[in-house]
Amino acid sequence: MNIYEELVWRGLIKDCSSPKIENMLNNEKVTFYIGTDPTGDSLHIGHYSSFLISKRLKQAGHNPILLVGGGTGLIGDPKPTAERAMISKDEVAHNFACLKKQAQDVFGFEVVNNYDWIKDINTLDFLRDYGKYFNINYMLNKDIVARRLDEGITYTEFSYMILQALDFMHLYENRNCIMQVAGQDQWGNITAGIELIRKKLGKEAYGFTMPLVTKADGTKFGKSEGKAIWLDKNKTSSYELYQFLVNSEDSKVIEYLKTLTFLSREEIEDLEEKTKIDAGRREAQKALAKAVVIDLHGEEEYEKALKITNAFFKGNIKDLTSDELEDALHGFDSIAVDDHMPLLDVLVQAKIASSKREAREWIKQGSIQINGERIKDCEFIVSSTHAITTNKTIIKRGKRNYYVITQ
Repeated sequence: MNIYEELVWRGLIKDCSSPKIENMLNNEKVTFYIGTDPTGDSLHIGHYSSFLISKRLKQAGHNPILLVGGGTGLIGDPKPTAERAMISKDEVAHNFACLKKQAQDVFGFEVVNNYDWIKDINTLDFLRDYGKYFNINYMLNKDIVARRLDEGITYTEFSYMILQALDFMHLYENRNCIMQVAGQDQWGNITAGIELIRKKLGKEAYGFTMPLVTKADGTKFGKSEGKAIWLDKNKTSSYELYQFLVNSEDSKVIEYLKTLTFLSREEIEDLEEKTKIDAGRREAQKALAKAVVIDLHGEEEYEKALKITNAFFKGNIKDLTSDELEDALHGFDSIAVDDHMPLLDVLVQAKIASSKREAREWIKQGSIQINGERIKDCEFIVSSTHAITTNKTIIKRGKRNYYVITQ
C-alpha cells in the first residue's frame, strides 16, 4: 500500500480539504504541522494516535513540525460545554518545556512555540491584519463555535480560531508548511487557516483530520477510572499503561491496533481472526499493549510490566522488587484504615466487604490474601508491620480484585 491507502485502511482520515492531498502524500515531500496546547506537563494517550499519524508520514518522507502553543495555551480553545480555566504564564512555560522534551524524545519531531510570533502582535495589528479576513457568520457556522452558542462563549474563546489560522499562515510563509493535520474536532480551525492563507496570500494550503479514538460507548479513549493515561511513565507507569491497553474492549481492539501500532496489515488481520476464534486469550490486546509500551518506553519497561502482570495474576507479589511494587501500586488509591485491626474489621472499614458476615465468608472460603498469602483466620490482626512497601499492604479478594491499604 502507498501511504495514503495505508492511512485510509487504518481509518486515519476523516476530512480532507482537497483531492490533491492523496497525490501529495504519495508522490511529494510535504512539510506539515500538528499542534497541541501545553495544558499539562505531559502528553496523554489521546495525543498518541494523532502524533503517530505524523510519525507515519515522516517515515514516508514528509517533514513534520510539532507546534506546542505557548501563546494559544494562554487563551485555551473552546471546550464543548464550558470555558477552560486560565493557567499562568509560568505554568504554560513549564508545560511547554516538558512537552517539547517529551515530543523530541518519543517522536523525534521538531518543536516550535507560537508564543514566539504571537507575543509581539498588538491589538490594532491583530484586528487589521487578521480579524478583517474573518466574517462573523463564517465563524459562527464552525462546529467548534456553534456547539457553544447555547451555553455562551466568550470573545477570548471566539478569537481562538483566528490565532490558530494565524499559526498556519506564519508556518506557511516562514517554513513552507503547506498542510495541517489534526483530530476531527479541529476541522473548523484548519479550514479557517486555509481560508486566511487564500485571502491574505492568494495561495492554496491543505489539511486533513483523523477520527477521534473512542471507546465502544462513544466516550473518549484515554482515561481509566476518570484518570488520564499519560505518556510520561512517571505519571502513568508502564504497568498501568499495559493494563489499560490489555483490557481494551474486544469490539475496539482491532481499531486500536490499526490506529496505535505499526503492526502490518497481515499481522493485524491475523490477530483479528484469533480474536474471533477465541477472544478470551486476548492475543490482540496483548499485542496492542506490547507494541505501545515498547514504542513509548522501550523493551525493558515492557518486560517489567509483563513481570508485574504475571506476579499479580498468579499471586506471587513477593517475587517483585521494591521498584516493581512501586510501579504496580502507582495507579491504586490507598485506603486508610486503623492500625492493629482484625482482618474482619479491615475488610469492612476499607469497604472491601459490605458487612462482617460477608467478610467472614470470604475469609473462610480462602478468598482473601494479604501480600500474596492466603488468610483463613478470621481473628487475624492486620498491622503496619505487614506493609510490603512504603507503608502499603496489598489485599486481594478473589482472582482479580486488589486493594491497597495504609495504616
